[in-house]
Amino acid sequence: MRLSRYFLPTLKENPAEAQIMSHRLMLRAGLMRQSSAGIYSWLPLGYRVLKNIEQIVREEQDRAGAVELLMPTIQSADLWRESGRYDDYGKEMLRITDRHDREMLYGPTNEELITDIFRSAVKSYKDLPLNLYHIQWKFRDEIRPRFGVMRGREFLMKDAYSFDIDKEGARQAYNKMFVAYLRTFDRMGLKAIPMAADTGPIGGDMSHEFIVLADTGESEVFCHKDLVAMDPPDAGIDYESDLQPLINQRTALYAATDELHDESEFNKIPESDRLTARGIEVGHIFYFGTKYSASMGAVVTGPDGKDVPVEMGSYGIGVSRLVGGIVEACHDDNGIIWPDSVAPFSVGLINLKSGDTGTDNECEAIYAELTNRGFSVLYDDTDERAGAKFGQMDLIGLPWQLIVGPRGLKSGVVEVKRRDTGKREELSREAAMNLIAA
Repeated sequence: MRLSRYFLPTLKENPAEAQIMSHRLMLRAGLMRQSSAGIYSWLPLGYRVLKNIEQIVREEQDRAGAVELLMPTIQSADLWRESGRYDDYGKEMLRITDRHDREMLYGPTNEELITDIFRSAVKSYKDLPLNLYHIQWKFRDEIRPRFGVMRGREFLMKDAYSFDIDKEGARQAYNKMFVAYLRTFDRMGLKAIPMAADTGPIGGDMSHEFIVLADTGESEVFCHKDLVAMDPPDAGIDYESDLQPLINQRTALYAATDELHDESEFNKIPESDRLTARGIEVGHIFYFGTKYSASMGAVVTGPDGKDVPVEMGSYGIGVSRLVGGIVEACHDDNGIIWPDSVAPFSVGLINLKSGDTGTDNECEAIYAELTNRGFSVLYDDTDERAGAKFGQMDLIGLPWQLIVGPRGLKSGVVEVKRRDTGKREELSREAAMNLIAA
């Protein structure tokens, strides 16, 4: 993509309304703009990041055996009355009446709707286990939306729902999602720590939230340092194997947010192994048994011929929230530092002297070669001064910068900069390409 033809409205100064770093940088780097309180338009650069995160989430859900569908944003109030949550949910639910005076709502979550889909189609235990997921926009009318996408009212979320014949199967489904979440966040360059959590309005009796450590995190977290050092599950893990030992390895060590923190238990850990920090919730998983299936009649015929309500769980990842979470965890004084897997472009190609025939020709050749080799490239072909080009590239945080100018070309070299380390090297074009591709 040529920058001269792209839409990238960056800002030089920090917006006054932005209180935390991710909000400031996402506005300054042209990722989004506020439409109304807690609701944002995703501009081209931010939308590319959002889609990259969404794809990683999708791939890991598919790998774990979940099946994708798509549910609507608007739901019937009648379904929520069946579960008993319509009146209990509170003012965070946006309630709507259509032209026929039917009560509707903008879905804050999808337990009721997915249970309705399931009960209409699945009748026998032979069709289980089943895990259905979608990636869809949701709305919760936060009383005080703030911190940009970290606590907005409209947000993109992946939510999966598992259905099993018994608690043993439900536990296995829970464990699959637990492992899938560890892999998902690792692929995004994040170290997410699973912590025992309150089930909140979802309900249930088993829950973990996944917390990314960040200085500006909303929660204070307390955990054993070994959790931070643990490697993620291998990409080739067999999801049909017994995953409980892997789960036990992580849940045996103390980890809790301030909501469930037990100081006496935490103090049993040797002082040198205690970690107190702040963190951002990026995912949450729940097992809630028959809370929805019993009240809504989602039953299957078991092996003995008797109807039983299915055991259920739900598993959420805040896709749009993750954009902010990654920025909070990955930035410096100059701007964002995107992990390679979610970056909007892999390479920022900088032409230091647009209009110079030799420099233009070399940049065109490099641009074509990188593109042909499968790299996404943002080519700064504008006539801005060099300092402004460098500053903007650092702000938007692409993993690689490839800098081409007349002086370097005379010596047969281009300059390569790695954004996360700041390391610069002067290399031949071929060597530069090999370094980026390594």
